[in-house]
Amino acid sequence: MTRRFVTALAAAVLFTVAAAAATLNRGNQNDPDTLDPHKATGSWESNILGDLFVGLFTEDAKANPVPGAAESWTVSEDGLVWTFKLRANAVWSDGVPVTADDFVFSFRRQMDPATASQYASMLYDIKGGEEVNSGKAAPDTLGVRAIDATTLEITLTHPAPYLPQLLMHQITYPVAKHVVEKYGDDWVKPENYVSNGPFKLVSWRPNDSVVTVKNDKFYDAASVKLDGVTFYPTDDAEAALKRFRTGDLDLNVGFPSAQIEMLKRTMADELKVSTIVNVRYIVMNTLKKPFDDPRVRKAISLAINREVIVSQIIKAGEVAAYSIVPPGTAGYGEGPRLSFETMAMPDRIAEAKRLLAEAGYGPENPISFRYNYISDNDSRRMAAALQGMWAAIGVKVELVVMEKKVHYNTVRAQDYEVAEANWFADFNDAKNFLFLAQPSAGDMNMSRYGNQAYEDLIRKSDQERDEAARATIMKEAEGLMLEEYPITPIYYGVSRNLVHTWVKGWEENLLNTHRSRYLSIEGRP
Repeated sequence: MTRRFVTALAAAVLFTVAAAAATLNRGNQNDPDTLDPHKATGSWESNILGDLFVGLFTEDAKANPVPGAAESWTVSEDGLVWTFKLRANAVWSDGVPVTADDFVFSFRRQMDPATASQYASMLYDIKGGEEVNSGKAAPDTLGVRAIDATTLEITLTHPAPYLPQLLMHQITYPVAKHVVEKYGDDWVKPENYVSNGPFKLVSWRPNDSVVTVKNDKFYDAASVKLDGVTFYPTDDAEAALKRFRTGDLDLNVGFPSAQIEMLKRTMADELKVSTIVNVRYIVMNTLKKPFDDPRVRKAISLAINREVIVSQIIKAGEVAAYSIVPPGTAGYGEGPRLSFETMAMPDRIAEAKRLLAEAGYGPENPISFRYNYISDNDSRRMAAALQGMWAAIGVKVELVVMEKKVHYNTVRAQDYEVAEANWFADFNDAKNFLFLAQPSAGDMNMSRYGNQAYEDLIRKSDQERDEAARATIMKEAEGLMLEEYPITPIYYGVSRNLVHTWVKGWEENLLNTHRSRYLSIEGRP
């Protein structure tokens, strides 16, 4: 064997090894507002943060909970005390060990009102969580403590069988105490950023890209096949589709529904559409007239022809929705539905006009309002359709369009009257949808619905350990809320992704969560 042949063979082997790993280019809807897991709110932020961090639990490729930063755990007989044993070999990306004290620091930070986490109410299951978050108790009273460097104890206010799913969520991710204490809010700058997940942050160029590289200090780094991931904001769905077709993007979250038939014909293998736990809905600001009147809210809901929206406008397999909790929600079964589901549209229109007249509105005193919606093609087309549907009951609507993250920031700040919203389950449990109207949910209750009876039912369900009995109580709560219309469903969604055939490891799942650690690239041109 000649030296030249050996050299050529070695070069070929090196090329093959290099080709086996690569940087994944992900289209990700929007540029993040923040990369602080305790302040992030959007799915486009979660997609990045879930690559940078792992909580006590994390997701497998099908989005089921599996051990994350904790390698094992025990639960007390009453279901209230969870004790986690952290991985002894887990370190931050700067090499400092991940400790139980980091988790204590992080949970207290999440619940501290000074952090202003919009997701804080999701952690009211933790003993003292609501009191700390409302400023009535000090953060160090929270029911989280470090028994030793690798043992963490969490005490709950009630049993929470869904806790493993909740502990996959970004609000529960740990942040490095030694880094946050050193840099304060500047810890999120790329040059200071430290994480404990499969990838680490390299750069964030606003409105351009977020670049990560493989974290060799991750406890399971040997299983991570990618060298890194670059996330691109792709709020312009048409432009993103063009980038995907040219191979500039390896995968993209979403595509214009108007292109579904073309994609079925030309890119069937790349088209990924599947059932997910999701609902798109309308939210009404109950603090502003006339939406403080449930008759007006019901009239607005009655006028929406959901079947037309899913069959003529969206058209990717979505289903008209008459409940907030979607089909497929674990342990819930069939829940209550909007009472007018079987009414013909002419009868709905007549009933809506009657309700408006009863509330004091009509041709001589018409209702007019601003409808806030997101600046993607589907939302634009749906907004135009809704404007016409509401005109049929004598309501005048001004359409107000905003980029997605601005839209949600505006609605949560209560600077709206009626708005669209879209909720993808953070964890597969009915409570994750019902809390959207829970008075104690803070900014996540964008309608500011304030019915204490609803709140009491949700809290009662929290105390119920029997799954069927718990579901029955939650269904009673949902039925109450549906009849008061602070939020009203439009359709149950499907995941809409484009994934090139050279991306391996993609698994469809109900949460539409696809962590890059399970993906690889093989045979990319």
